[in-house]
Amino acid sequence: MSTDLDRRFKKAYEIASAMTEKLPPDVMLRFYAYYKHGSSEDQSVLPSGNDPIRNAFKLNAWFQINNIGADDAKKEYIKLVEKYTKQKIK
Repeated sequence: MSTDLDRRFKKAYEIASAMTEKLPPDVMLRFYAYYKHGSSEDQSVLPSGNDPIRNAFKLNAWFQINNIGADDAKKEYIKLVEKYTKQKIK
């Protein structure tokens, strides 16, 4: 069953995926961490990719927000998308 929050989270992801603006690395890491935490059933999934340094930064970003629930992560992700795209997600 899809909730309003899930629908808004999916819409935020679609908007963020279409972004062409280059964002600072720390902002990108927040996007990653909130999305990963909000979308993963298995919260033990490690970052993918071939760059160990980049994966370490991703993992660190995720650890920093790991104390919040998945719904709160979805809300924070939506806020980030709204902030950086200037679009209100309804």
